[in-house]
Amino acid sequence: MYCTFHKHTLQFKFLAGTSRGVLRHKDSFFIKVSQDYFSKVYGIGESAPLKGLSLDDIDNFEDELRQTCEALTKSDWYPAHEDEVYEWVNEHISEDLPSVRFGFETALLDLLHGGKRQIVNNSWSVSPYEPLEINGLVWMGDKEWMLEQLKNKLEAGFHCIKMKIGAIDFEKEMQLLAFIRSHYSANEITIRVDANGAFTEKDVYAKLECLSEYQVHSIEQPVAAGQLPLMADVCVNSPVPVALDEELIGVHGKENKAQLLDAINPQYIILKPTLVGGINSTKEWISEAESKNIGWWITSALESNVGLNAIAQLTATYPINLPQGLGTGQLYHNNISSPLSIENGRLLYQPEMDWDFDLLKL
Repeated sequence: MYCTFHKHTLQFKFLAGTSRGVLRHKDSFFIKVSQDYFSKVYGIGESAPLKGLSLDDIDNFEDELRQTCEALTKSDWYPAHEDEVYEWVNEHISEDLPSVRFGFETALLDLLHGGKRQIVNNSWSVSPYEPLEINGLVWMGDKEWMLEQLKNKLEAGFHCIKMKIGAIDFEKEMQLLAFIRSHYSANEITIRVDANGAFTEKDVYAKLECLSEYQVHSIEQPVAAGQLPLMADVCVNSPVPVALDEELIGVHGKENKAQLLDAINPQYIILKPTLVGGINSTKEWISEAESKNIGWWITSALESNVGLNAIAQLTATYPINLPQGLGTGQLYHNNISSPLSIENGRLLYQPEMDWDFDLLKL
């Protein structure tokens, strides 16, 4: 085996407002694996920890990547099937390095399937396939900027809008929701909101009551993660269904995942493979959620088209009845050119189009 990685800084097309500040650029690390140095058949994976959120947002991140590449290069191991990939990752990469796990899983699975950017064993990326319905994300900012984004998403054909809240005056955010509902009913446009833990025990119920007036589908992480009794109480008493997001970070193993879901009993969970430990860990979360009649959807976490492709293919292995959070491929000036595109609020893969990795200098 031969393994190396390359750092690439993605540049946002706009100032992307989040609860952790404004993003202008994002570092991603692209892992390349092949059978030997000279092979033209190779797998590509992406490790892209989120600043201030990922467990592996650490100073020595590149050292961890380098050591894992060296361990793989020095081995005489080569994957024969998907389970062997997950076993190797479990044995060689710490659970506290979730984006590294995701990157190596993706690269090795790509190699296993012939270096064709097919990550999992389904037809979504190799033949015409039903596009995946996705939500249109409205970033945090002032009211005028958020309203402009909102109008653009509606004009682009999105039927599900996700709006980040908690950055500006709450009343102004409610005015944006009122604008949607003055033009579209809940049957026409689904509204999701993401508070990123911005509400407190003192104001969470009053704000949830306000949100319910606009027939909001769900709210992500209304209070900060780590407050299990409060979050459990919110899930019981909220007039708006609750989805866990940041709450899932750092929860390892099937038993601990089951315990968390039992303790909080949310209506939904939101799964970001880069943050929750990769493809195999995401599958575990889905299995546990479905066994408890908890809904779920999968979301990308600001990856380039490389990571987005892997996440979309994973998503397409399941029967999908909710819009997914897979619309981040259009965020960057210098994304990796790929067969992925968005049309009328749906993500599709066009096999006749080529990947272009020239920017990565692999």
